[in-house]
Amino acid sequence: MPDKRITLVGRHYATKSRRSVPVKTPGGRLVAQVIAKKSKAPKCADCKCRINGIKRMTPARFANSKKRERTVSRAYGGAVCAGCVKTRIMRAFLLEERKAVKKLLAEKK
Repeated sequence: MPDKRITLVGRHYATKSRRSVPVKTPGGRLVAQVIAKKSKAPKCADCKCRINGIKRMTPARFANSKKRERTVSRAYGGAVCAGCVKTRIMRAFLLEERKAVKKLLAEKK
């Protein structure tokens, strides 16, 4: 049975998404403090792993946050993780190398 001394503040429906914890105020009374839901971390578009350097935020807080808090300073920063960016750069470089080798072999013949 819940503690009868807790003063409920705001809406009182105890749903799964509105969990509350008793907190003692400086005045000495117990007040129900609503716990905010944990949001998901931003994920990489390629490998679906968590992107480091970006905080977990709800979509509303993410939209209102500063640009430097939403991104990471590199190519595809904030959308793709560092490992995937590295593989993309390597793939592009190797493709260019292959084209250059093909062209060189064609000139020799």
